[in-house]
Formats: sequence, structure tokens, C-alpha cells
Amino acid sequence: MFLTIGDPAPDFELRSHRGGTLRLSNFRGRQNVLLAFHPLAFTPVCANQMCAYEGDLHRFAGADTVVVGISVDAQPAKAAWASSLGSISFDLLSDFHPHGEVARTYGVFRERDGISERALFLVDKEGKIAWMRQYEIPEQPDNAELFEALKNVSSAR
Repeated sequence: MFLTIGDPAPDFELRSHRGGTLRLSNFRGRQNVLLAFHPLAFTPVCANQMCAYEGDLHRFAGADTVVVGISVDAQPAKAAWASSLGSISFDLLSDFHPHGEVARTYGVFRERDGISERALFLVDKEGKIAWMRQYEIPEQPDNAELFEALKNVSSAR
């Protein structure tokens, strides 16, 4: 990753599994945003990761934070995957075309295999990167770590 804490989060607009698009800058001044880059839909760790976020959405909302999942999968695949997971109510975004452009911008695209790293970026209400971490592909991020980071973001204001 080549971005650092305090850098402005690069803006983007991507297609959502729910239809339409989502633009990161639309949350500026309103909510924190957790950008959860994950390698691929229909894989066990990614599925567990997204389901863990869904299970904790009330806690994210209480921390004034929106969760978005991002992978290089096409939007129809993201929609099918969300359906297969039961009910994902937050946006799963498609970084499909141009392939991996947002992951590249955030420094987490894996050229060797065409997917993104498993990486999290917490963007604060000012649109700056407040916290970030890259994980090994088979490692599932711990939500407790995220809530600790969110607590620190809130106390820094």
C-alpha cells in the first residue's frame, strides 16, 4: 500500500450489487466509510468476512460508519453472490471495468493474479484515510480491531 494515514482517500464511483453506483465522496462530511477490499466473490474467507460485517452492521451504524465491499468481480456476479449469502444489505462494489482500477489507486491490486489484496481502509468523515491494514489472503479481518480503530477515529475529533 502506498497511501498513508491522513492522505485524502482517492474518490471513485463503482457499480453496486444492488444496482446503480456508489461514489465515495458522497459520504464526505456525513459518515465514515469502511472500504473492505477482498479478493473474489464465492470464496469462503470473503463470504465469512462479508457476513461478519452484515452481522455487525448495527455496531457500524452506531459508529456512524458505512461498510462497502470491493472486489474485481463483475456486478452481476456480486449480485448473485450477495443472494447466495442470504442477505447482504450493504453495497458490494464491482471494480471490474477498468479491471482493478480502484484497487490499483489504493495500492492493493495484485498484478500477478488480477485480484485485490485483502485490505481495509477506514475513511473518516473528512474524506481522509484514518486507518488501514492489509491482511494475508487467507486471513479474515477481526471486527473487534475495526471497532477499536473506529473508537480512535471518534475520539480524535
